[in-house]
This record gives sequence, structure tokens and C-alpha cells, in this order.
Amino acid sequence: MSKEKMEIGAISKPRFEFRSFGQCFDRAHQRMARLSVPVPEKVWERSSDEVYIISAANDINNTKIRDGKMDIKTYVQTVKGLEQWNPLMKGEFPISAQVLKEEVFPAFMVEMPELTKETYTYDEFIDMVRNHPRLAAVRVHKQRFGYMINDTICEVGNVLINGAKVVTINSESTEIEDILKTIKELGLEGVENINYLQAIKRIIGMSPKPLANE
Repeated sequence: MSKEKMEIGAISKPRFEFRSFGQCFDRAHQRMARLSVPVPEKVWERSSDEVYIISAANDINNTKIRDGKMDIKTYVQTVKGLEQWNPLMKGEFPISAQVLKEEVFPAFMVEMPELTKETYTYDEFIDMVRNHPRLAAVRVHKQRFGYMINDTICEVGNVLINGAKVVTINSESTEIEDILKTIKELGLEGVENINYLQAIKRIIGMSPKPLANE
């Protein structure tokens, strides 16, 4: 069976991913840039502002809000150290109390606050999160540089998490062996694979663990 051709920005079947966070990945970034095939100009550099909803009770559902849209992905499995995530729900603001009750708060795995309205604006939802003792709304700014190596979608990103600057590096594909080959060529073998959810928890003090090269 022929493997799926990866295309940056295109929707594919669920991908596996290697990602890490630290203070510096300069050497791996240089190799990534040199090994990359040409990629579309639109992914040379991209910036976005997002809000991640972090729950002290949850490590398997990753929730972010960008441009007024909520995106929740759920952890599926780890194979050869690589994580696979699937979309769980997508929503827009204003958002209904029914969606909050049936899909959003169950993903956070915390007690749901009393819902007194039929719909909630973005600001009302964020206030609800900030007033919850086990939730945090975390501002994340991303400056991402896109590449492609061994038919895997790669990036290096400068990330501000509530103003704290870290660097992330990743490789993702539907094909596990292509990612493993890329990790080896970039000199990242043995570097911890963690996702945004885990990294943010470490930075805001919800988890005591350090990042990859601190």
C-alpha cells in the first residue's frame, strides 16, 4: 500500500507527532532548514495568537481557541514514542450552554459551573474559566517556520506562553518511520517528546517537570 503524500496545511488522516520544547534548538533548526525540500511561501513564516484552556484534571484533551473558534483534540495512542491525536470537537462563539455542558466541560474533566444562560460569548466563557479553581486560560503567541523533510511536516516555533519565551520543534506525519528518520537526521534522538498541553503546564507551574534543555 502506498503511503499518503503529506501536504502542509492539508487535512489528512490522523498524524503521529514528535514535538519538544526548550530554550534553544539552533543546531537542529539549521539542519532542518538545510534538509528541507522547498515548501509553499505561505508557510515560510506564520504567526498566531491563541488561548489554551488548561485543566489540572486533564492530560488527554487539548483545547485551544484561535480567531474565535474552539478546537479540542483528544489523545489516541503512543506508538514508538510518537503521539497520535484526533479532533474531538470544533465550536464557535457565541457558544451554547448545551455544547459547554455536553462537550466542553466533560473534556476538561472538572466540575462544571452553573450555567444560567442559553449562550455564552468568548469573554463570558473566558471569565468562567478564570474563575474556576482547576482551570487556566493561557495566552500563547506562535511564530512558526515551516519545512518538510522525509515527507514529514516540520516546524520550529518561537512561542510566548503568558509572555515566557520558549522554542518548539516538531515533525509530524501519518508515517511513523518517516518521523523517526527525521528525528535521527536532526540530532533529536533521546529528546523528550511532549505536547503543548504538557509544556504549558510546566511553564505555568501546574507541573513540576522541566522542559527539554533547561
